[in-house]
Amino acid sequence: MKTMVVVGGGAAGMMAAVSAALNGENLKVILLEKNEKPGKKLFITGKGRCNITNLSDVSDILENVVSNPFFLYSSFYSMDSYALVKFFNDAGLKTQVERGNRVFPQSGKSSDVIKTLRTLMDGAGVQVRLNTKVTGIDITDGAVCAVKVIKCEIGSNSRQCANTDTEIIKAGSVIIATGGLSYAQTGSDGDGYKFARDAGHKIVKCFPSLVGLSSSDADIFELAGLTLKNAGVKTFVSGKAVHTGFGEVLFTHGGISGPVILSASRFVTKELENGDNRDIYVSIDLKPALTEKELDMRIQRDFAQNLNKNFANSLDGLLPQSIIPVIIKKSGIAANKKVNAVTKTERAALVNLLKNFRADINGTEGFSRAVVTCGGVDVNEVNPKTLESKLVKGLYFAGEVLDVDAFTGGYNLQIAFSTGYLAGKSAASAK
Repeated sequence: MKTMVVVGGGAAGMMAAVSAALNGENLKVILLEKNEKPGKKLFITGKGRCNITNLSDVSDILENVVSNPFFLYSSFYSMDSYALVKFFNDAGLKTQVERGNRVFPQSGKSSDVIKTLRTLMDGAGVQVRLNTKVTGIDITDGAVCAVKVIKCEIGSNSRQCANTDTEIIKAGSVIIATGGLSYAQTGSDGDGYKFARDAGHKIVKCFPSLVGLSSSDADIFELAGLTLKNAGVKTFVSGKAVHTGFGEVLFTHGGISGPVILSASRFVTKELENGDNRDIYVSIDLKPALTEKELDMRIQRDFAQNLNKNFANSLDGLLPQSIIPVIIKKSGIAANKKVNAVTKTERAALVNLLKNFRADINGTEGFSRAVVTCGGVDVNEVNPKTLESKLVKGLYFAGEVLDVDAFTGGYNLQIAFSTGYLAGKSAASAK
């Protein structure tokens, strides 16, 4: 009987194990996970609800992949979003489609997705070994032959892995599905990159992606906790707009976050992580439904209804209460100035401020808060039709460890599941 090992028990790893077990004959599938349970990162995705995928055609999904989209062509067509939803539905997981074609478990619990995958692995005969850390992959004559593992013991404060009693597991194929560097507390510590590098693979420099942005603007800090549900966002680098989006913006104690900001971060994170700020800022349209002319007319109407009020007390109907003090400060209009004394020039400046509220950016929240990793195993050294290494026979890659990443909305989990499925199927059917 042949043995295949999957390294990593996340979304890609669990799917790879199921796919291999269902598609292989006379095949023993072993999944190795260093945590005490599989799916730790999957558990926290989508704020604990798990945005499984985006129910869209492959062409639409490819448009939302930023790094190396066409490398994923075969993976997506081996299991597209419709097939993925059917896969989970057939396994007993009920799903629902929400705004933007995002698919979630009907229960709203990511734990149900993990339970479904665990049930599928058990039913397919996958041997799941937890608290087991892979320390290396043995390669002989250009082909995988074994993996080295040690047992991890869980202490009260941290996981301790012994440096002795290394076990050798012989295997004819190995799938590296260890994830990237994001949310290291879930076990994503970059060990997959080490395995790939030891096998001769090039690793494209990694950066946090889909991550909150930090600011040096003290006025932004005053807005911590404020959420703008519908805001227009433009991100600029050296005066050039690199991303335009619309959606929710969340002000944090250190800067800004929210879905539209996470997507915007993908276009500036490399510069920020390299220490090259190059005048990076985000311009937020606080009133995207109104043109500048319409907004000016709205302000004039509000002023007309509050002729004897101070400027500071005239914006309640226009803006959230928490942002008004900052707007007053940035507008240059005296807070105690009567609205009937506000000049046309001052009003034009106010309109411009509301349509172009600026947040200067000087960094990111880092890998500890990043949704995914940008960078990873160079896809030029991986066969896109099978996800097998072009350098080492029997070595496969799946998920975030590869240099592929996408925007928010379920696309990154679709990448994980699709690549996991294809890698597992390919490894199981390889001669």
